[in-house]
Amino acid sequence: MNYILISPYYPRNFQPFATRLKEAGVHVLGIGEEPYEQLDAALQLALSEYFRVNDLTNLDEVKRAVAFLFYKHGPIDRIESNNEYWLTLDATLREQFYVYGNKPDDLKKVKYKSEMKKLFRQAGVPVVDGKVVRTKAELAQAVDVLGLPVIAKPDNGVGTAATHKLDTREAVSRFEEKWDETIVYFLEQYVEGKLCTFDGLVNQQGDIVFQTSFTYNVPTLELVTGQLDLAYVIQKEIDPKLEAYGKAIVQTFGMKERFFHIEFFQLANGDYVALEYNNRLAGGYTVDMYNYAYSIDLFAQYASLVTGGSFREPEVDNQFCVGVTQRDVYVYQHDTKAIYQRFGAKVKFVQRIPEAFAELQGNQFYAINADSQEEVDDIVRFVHARKIQG
Repeated sequence: MNYILISPYYPRNFQPFATRLKEAGVHVLGIGEEPYEQLDAALQLALSEYFRVNDLTNLDEVKRAVAFLFYKHGPIDRIESNNEYWLTLDATLREQFYVYGNKPDDLKKVKYKSEMKKLFRQAGVPVVDGKVVRTKAELAQAVDVLGLPVIAKPDNGVGTAATHKLDTREAVSRFEEKWDETIVYFLEQYVEGKLCTFDGLVNQQGDIVFQTSFTYNVPTLELVTGQLDLAYVIQKEIDPKLEAYGKAIVQTFGMKERFFHIEFFQLANGDYVALEYNNRLAGGYTVDMYNYAYSIDLFAQYASLVTGGSFREPEVDNQFCVGVTQRDVYVYQHDTKAIYQRFGAKVKFVQRIPEAFAELQGNQFYAINADSQEEVDDIVRFVHARKIQG
């Protein structure tokens, strides 16, 4: 099997995809922007060949790279990055070279928020009302229909980029002044709730073989605008209602051999509304947290599925895993040494967050396992405790 990994070097914590695929007998080929000498030694060993391009956003250049690898190694069986930024590139290349997996026409339902909402409804999952707006006239009409506050997101967008909370007429006017109508927006009613997810992996038949859920301490928009401290927690158990909604969505979207990451708000009454379907892993170090929470190796499990194997269930009970961050702009009571002294072997890893994500998440990241919700709360309080500035 010939498997092309797009951007095998970045993000660095995704590099085990290459290693585990090679260990499963896959012929792994890489296309990326980094010089070969910059690749980690383990990644170099995992790649049968690496083709460096100047710019991964230059489609013609990347196509020439795939064509060369096709000519040299034979037909390509998979092209994948597992990275939302390259979803469209992956799909375009698959279509060009007749490779298994999603093609550009398949991405509409996972890239456009307005299309996601249609499928959420089809799956029987609650959503909040929303409107696509292309012009300032449509913006005014949508605000009149939906009422304030609303959340304005690019209909085709990633994360919280260019997302705005419009809670007053003045906020709408400020947004209107900045918006040049080149980006199509999706407006939806603002709801209060706890941001949570239903995440997992589906096999080649589209069946869920791994599922999990995590919750955030604050919604991502508030996290960015308020430069707040982040904490999110891989849960030991999934609420049955959330699980039912998540499974219905996965079945309706009909994806195969892929990770998924579905975002919900849990409302005060205990019900949920679906927000977004992401056709890939959750970002950052979340896959590492899954592995520590479940005593599992999802990189190896994915490689097994790609090669027609089965998913191997963990042999031990799962735990909570807390992802908690500190920001360089604040002074905290407890540094890394103190955190290790307090929680010992339950501290699974400590990493600096890349600058590209620091504004959203913070600068210093800790992943810490816990056995109970009380221990989770203690971890978050301890890591986030700040010194009082005189």
